[in-house]
Amino acid sequence: MLLEDYRKERLRKLEELKARGIEPYPAKSTRSTKISDVTEHFDEMDGQEVTVAGRIVAIRSFGKLVFLKVRDYFGEVQIFMKAEGEVPEGLLGAKDVKLLDVGDFIEVTGKVGKSQTGEISVFSNFVRLLTKSLRPLPEKFTNKEERYRRRYVDMNVNPEVRERLVRRSKFWQATRDFMNKHGFVEVNVPVLEHTTGGADATPFTTHMNALDEDFYLRISHELPLKRLLGGGFEKVYDIGPRFRNEGVDDEHLPEHIAFESYAAYENYEDGMKLYEEMIKYVAMETWGTLKFHVGGFDIDLDCEWPRVKYADLLKEKFDVDVFNPDHDQLVKILKENGVETNFDVSDARLIDHVWKLIRKTSAGPYWLVEEPLALSPLAKKSADNPLVTERFHPIIAGTEMGNGFSELNDPLDQLERFKEQQAARDAGDEEAQMLDMDFVEMLEYGMPPACGWGNSERNFWLLEGVPGREAVPFPTLKSKED
Repeated sequence: MLLEDYRKERLRKLEELKARGIEPYPAKSTRSTKISDVTEHFDEMDGQEVTVAGRIVAIRSFGKLVFLKVRDYFGEVQIFMKAEGEVPEGLLGAKDVKLLDVGDFIEVTGKVGKSQTGEISVFSNFVRLLTKSLRPLPEKFTNKEERYRRRYVDMNVNPEVRERLVRRSKFWQATRDFMNKHGFVEVNVPVLEHTTGGADATPFTTHMNALDEDFYLRISHELPLKRLLGGGFEKVYDIGPRFRNEGVDDEHLPEHIAFESYAAYENYEDGMKLYEEMIKYVAMETWGTLKFHVGGFDIDLDCEWPRVKYADLLKEKFDVDVFNPDHDQLVKILKENGVETNFDVSDARLIDHVWKLIRKTSAGPYWLVEEPLALSPLAKKSADNPLVTERFHPIIAGTEMGNGFSELNDPLDQLERFKEQQAARDAGDEEAQMLDMDFVEMLEYGMPPACGWGNSERNFWLLEGVPGREAVPFPTLKSKED
């Protein structure tokens, strides 16, 4: 039977319901009790009259007896119906079950008890229709693209998808709780920017009719948040969407939720202590464990994470000298390892690709420190070695689970680095950062020394053990209409 045929049959039932004076889409429900209250607290609820509501997920009929399985957000319960008594106006009795379908939403008022088989049930001879479903839910739903396009179907057929999104919510709530407990203030910063920066990424562009100007969708929260430090805030953060016009893979989505924070009068040493504690706290609050098996790695976060220098790793793994790079050597390494990229970009960009080869095989956890100056245009130079920066990444299960550094607050130094980035951008590197003169101007008024940090929901995807599109409610797909 085709979907069109199922839909026609349900439309026929809809018309019959209307002809009987049944409102198939009432505006209000009088639900008094969550289903989980009935099932989890049966001893207290036994014999009480309740009104529950939810979606029908199963229908069984045996002569004058009808059994409905109803599900709300909190659980499932059986509805036990008998074909007896006069059906009140606006309600449906057991004899009317033929007008109901799996997928309909109903409301039931009755007494809590157990059936002869011992199943917790709500006993009622009548139900009230809340929503007539016109399309049947499939019994199985496994095609990835169809699941992503019709997530509302996916969550009904595969409830683990909805449970994952609940954990995603816990992940971000735990992040907020941790930051608030440590004296940070959440401030939402703009999504639309004249000049975008704070990361190496290609931005989306849009147009604002009111000003007749083009804007970029932010690729990072960084520069506006640091302007807040210049404005007198000392501990500030934001959680919200950012947009990067790049490919879609297991670790990247063009639109995703990210978190950034900045603390005045602190440096990267302070940051590593704080954010190691934060990652552990969020993991415990979200999953209840610090031990994970993801991407073929066994990960235990419950330790003091060691620190590994960037230059040492590249020298050890590929004999690369990051301070005196050999362009031909870098190209050779990348080609031998199957990396497809534009090899005419700067040596710094090629070094970053070589580093990513190392990262993919790293179990961690460890802190990657002392990233070269050319790769960190917004980080403060190390006082001990001016060729590197006070930057830190936590490396876990083959990925960078965050990015932090002692913030650059020297306006003249920042201007020179911006000019270098702009030159690289003008030469064709679309991911190089833009020259932001307003930010430099803010620094000239003065910004205190600070530590900054950012991580995206990639951390959630990683520890959840699923690719990005599995872990967001409505992943972006190419347009398609049926």
